[in-house]
Amino acid sequence: MVKLLQKPLKLALVQLATGADKAANLAHARTKVLEATSKGANLVVLPECFNSPYGTKYFPKYAEELQPSPPSEEKSPSFHALSKLAREARCFLVGGSIPEYGKKEDKYYNTNLTFDPEGKLLATHRKVHLFDIDIPGKIKFKESEVLSPGNQITVVDLPGYGKIGIAICYDVRFPELAMVAARKGAFLLVYPGAFNLTTGELHWALQARARAVDNQSYVALCSPARDMDAEYNAWGHSMIVDPNALVMTELDEKEGIAYADLNGDRIEEVRKGIPIYTQRRFDVYPDVSEAKVGN
Repeated sequence: MVKLLQKPLKLALVQLATGADKAANLAHARTKVLEATSKGANLVVLPECFNSPYGTKYFPKYAEELQPSPPSEEKSPSFHALSKLAREARCFLVGGSIPEYGKKEDKYYNTNLTFDPEGKLLATHRKVHLFDIDIPGKIKFKESEVLSPGNQITVVDLPGYGKIGIAICYDVRFPELAMVAARKGAFLLVYPGAFNLTTGELHWALQARARAVDNQSYVALCSPARDMDAEYNAWGHSMIVDPNALVMTELDEKEGIAYADLNGDRIEEVRKGIPIYTQRRFDVYPDVSEAKVGN
C-alpha cells in the first residue's frame, strides 16, 4: 500500500496581520514565510485575502489579472511576489487568496495560487462557495454582490510528498468538496479562511474537526490575524487537526505562526483502527467522488 504522505512534512500556517497597503502586505508576508522556513517548514500557508483588507468594497480595488498565465508583474504583483518567495524560501507555498479580476468575462473571484519550491505555479483555486449569510443582529455579508464562484475542485500534487486539497473559507462548510479531494488521495485539506467573530466562535474549530473525522485526513485552517480597527474582524485561531480530529496546534487571535509535523503513519493508523474507507455502502448511497458534475 502506497502511503498518502510519502515522507514527513512540516506544515506552517502564517496568521498574518494585513492592512490597506498591498506592497506592505506582500513584504510582510515574505518576512513571515521566511521565518517559517527558517524553522524547517516544507509547506507554508498564507490566509485568505492576505494582500488586502477583506470586504466587498475592497475586492475590485485590490483585484489583479491572472489570465493569461503567467501574468505580467504589472497586472499581478502578488503572483510574482509569491512565485519569487516560494523560490527564495525553497518551500511549497499555498498563497492564501487574493482578489482576482477576469477581464475576459468581466468577473471578480476570490482566488488561491499555489507554488512549488522552484516558484512554478502548481494550481489555481477560485472559491467555489461564496460567503452569503445573514444572521439577524450579528452579521450580514454577501460576497456575491461582487464576486463570482469558481467551478473546480482543486487537488494538488506536491512532488515527493503526496496530494493536498485546497479550498477557501466558506468552502469548508461543504463536506462534499472535502470528500472528493480526500478520495482522490489528499493527505491534507487546506483552507485559507477568514471567519468572523460570530461564525468563528460557533463553527471554526467544529468545521476543521468535522472535515478531519469525515475523511481521516489532516486539516489546516489559516486565518488572518484579528484587527478590531478593521471593518471586518477575523476570528484568527489558525489550527491544524490530525486525521483523528485531534487539534495538534491552534493560535489565538494575534499574529503568529502555527507549526505541526505531519506523518503518513498517523493516517494509516487512524484508518486501520476505524476503517470507514472499506466500510462505505455505495450500494446504498452514491460515491460523491465518482458522481458526474454539471449537466
